[in-house]
Amino acid sequence: MVLKATNVNSYYGAVQALHDVSFELGENEIVSIIGNNGAGKSTLMKSIMGLVSPKSGSITFEGKELTKLKSHEIVREGIVYVPEGREVFARLPVQVNLKMGAFCRKYTHKQLHEKYTEMFDTFPRLKERRNQLAGSLSGGEQQMLAIARGLMSDPKLVLFDEPSLGLAPVVVDEVFDIIVRINSDKHIPIVMVEQNAYMALSISHRCYVLENGRVKISGMSEELINDNEIKVAYLGG
Repeated sequence: MVLKATNVNSYYGAVQALHDVSFELGENEIVSIIGNNGAGKSTLMKSIMGLVSPKSGSITFEGKELTKLKSHEIVREGIVYVPEGREVFARLPVQVNLKMGAFCRKYTHKQLHEKYTEMFDTFPRLKERRNQLAGSLSGGEQQMLAIARGLMSDPKLVLFDEPSLGLAPVVVDEVFDIIVRINSDKHIPIVMVEQNAYMALSISHRCYVLENGRVKISGMSEELINDNEIKVAYLGG
């Protein structure tokens, strides 16, 4: 397994947010994590990235324990986090935002230029706006910038936290298409937290459902999308 969490317990102060959460991500998989607000989805992502320190349990990436590492060390291991709300550097131009994504890699000038070219080929709208301040971009363009910024570090694994949040439906489709291409074309495994359960199940291979900080159910996405309990609770029907 590329990524494995075992009996993870995480807290905010005295409040326990995750209760013995376990999950696995295999080679070249997309694994989605769905659940209602407050279910612990984002806490799990932050626990993987070292932004929240689990009180107990284990999280390993390619066999290496992550729970004792700092966030920047986890990024150097090859894990990139595309956060909820995008969090671009609003007062910096698009290209500088991209450069910030490469801070942990010692690229030569030529290699950095090649990464810019790769991102602009993948996201043509960013090329058109390369000198524009990131804060002036639309929500969809900012999400694309957040994804491109993450890819600048040549990651081995990408974590997406609510990639469709606040986006128009037509843009949501485009963002999910990009996520699928990252997985299929670049062979990068993906963990995706997503409120839009239908879209998450539609593009992922497997899914874990969190409820009150616990894994309620897990299985193949194509099976869960037809599960009556999942339909009623998360798919509106």
